[in-house]
Amino acid sequence: MYLVVNDAVTREAITKDQMRKFLKFVHDDVVYCKYYEVIYILFHTGMRISEFCGLTMKDIDLEKKTINIDHQLQRTSKMEYVIEPTKTNAGTRVNPMTKEVTEMFRAIIQDRPEYKVEKVVGGYTGFLFLDKKGMPLVAMHWEHRFNSMVGRYNEIYKVQMPNITPHVCRHTYCSNMAKSGMNTKTLQYLMGHSDIAVTLNVYTHVGLEDAEKELQKMQGLENARKEMGISDKDDKPLKQNMFKVV
Repeated sequence: MYLVVNDAVTREAITKDQMRKFLKFVHDDVVYCKYYEVIYILFHTGMRISEFCGLTMKDIDLEKKTINIDHQLQRTSKMEYVIEPTKTNAGTRVNPMTKEVTEMFRAIIQDRPEYKVEKVVGGYTGFLFLDKKGMPLVAMHWEHRFNSMVGRYNEIYKVQMPNITPHVCRHTYCSNMAKSGMNTKTLQYLMGHSDIAVTLNVYTHVGLEDAEKELQKMQGLENARKEMGISDKDDKPLKQNMFKVV
């Protein structure tokens, strides 16, 4: 689904069915299954990929089920690794984790090799994922992996999967939470948006199918009211003769 905001930016989110199918594919694939926990986390936390890449062991509290997000990891065009503040002041936050997300992080931490010496970037060390040179993985690494996974999926299945990137995971999470009825201010906090208009206008993707479901839900509530003998006398359909021109 696509939503154009101010005629300038197109934001995309995939459907829940597409998300489930893609996650199952990654989980079952002999090559890409090692990335399953990461894909699941991105789809179910809405973190920016730079925030995820910047996470260290100390940022994950498995007991309290929280993620400390107060910085992001970037790599410059000169291949320099830098730690930067979160995108906005609101981006600095402590997010709660569901039981499932907690278990994904637990698996990542348990599978993480023990290194005798670890690189320090901007005063931070203990990053969750390191490359062969001992440097932390950055957004580009995961974007390439997503591209490969989607490409492989589309080679196997007739019904093609749209382009999925870490950013798409973020949009999808926000849309799913909004459609589930989450309080908008809570969603703004979880996403780290400084302006609630961004939460409302950019990341909540509503289409015909969503509108139809919402109308059906409202109709169901109205039918329940009628069954309980509760009715609104002023909410009756107008008769055609009421519009007669005299």
